[in-house]
Order: sequence, then structure tokens, then C-alpha cells
Amino acid sequence: MLVPTKAIRLNQAEPSLTSSPDTSPMSRPGGALSPPLRMASPRLKFNADQLRPYVRTLLAKTLANAVWDGNDKPRMSQYSKDICEKVKSRMLEIEPKGFKYIVTTTFTENLGQAGRADMACHWEDTDAACQEIFSNDGIIFVCIAYAVRVI
Repeated sequence: MLVPTKAIRLNQAEPSLTSSPDTSPMSRPGGALSPPLRMASPRLKFNADQLRPYVRTLLAKTLANAVWDGNDKPRMSQYSKDICEKVKSRMLEIEPKGFKYIVTTTFTENLGQAGRADMACHWEDTDAACQEIFSNDGIIFVCIAYAVRVI
């Protein structure tokens, strides 16, 4: 058996459930029937702002006099490997636990060419990315570091 219902008042300050859409509790943040507000995650966030100046300085010091030499592939490769390892180590110093770290580098000869790179991420607000680009007359070097929360 169905019992007829009538509009109830939540309290004197709140409009009835049958009020117009503009004033219903559903249309007000924090109203009785509003969906819960998205709260900031209590989980620790990786501080990319702490990493960025380190990467910028590392690239400037390491690559200031670097020149592209296509005949010396081991040396070109070593620049990338060394920078990746140093950036990863710095990330571990900033936050040693709870994140997986990924560092990518792209090292190319600067021939005055144009370029573009974009990134799309689907992750939590605790994750972070940091990108720095260094260039001089001979090279273009891009370093991107990702911190992905695992616990």
C-alpha cells in the first residue's frame, strides 16, 4: 500500500523539497541533498615545484657547452642517462616513498627547426609532472619527470 507523501521542510532556513529548481537543496553547495563536495586528497602530493629549479639548474650546468656530435653517439647517450639518473635521485630525495618515478629525456641537434610536444595525463591530484627544456646553438634537450602515487 502506497502512502501519500507531502513536502517536508528540512528546517526553517531550508526551502522545501518541492521548491523551484533555483532554490532547491540540490542546487546549493553543501545543501542537504547535494552530492558530497570533492575534498582535497589527504594523501601526500609530490612537490614538482621543489624539483623544477633543480632540473633547470642541472640542465644549464651540464649542457652549457654541449655540442651535438652525431659521430660520438656514446657521449650523446651518456648526457641523457646521467641527467635521467640525477633527476630520479633528486625525486627520491624529495619524496623517498609512495611514488613511482619516470624520467624521460629527448636530446636532439638544434638546426633551427620548430617543434612541439604535448602531454595528456589521467591521474590523481597527488601525481605530478615537471618539464624543462634547455637549448643552445647546437642542441635541444627536453627532460620530463613524472611522479605517480602508488600508495
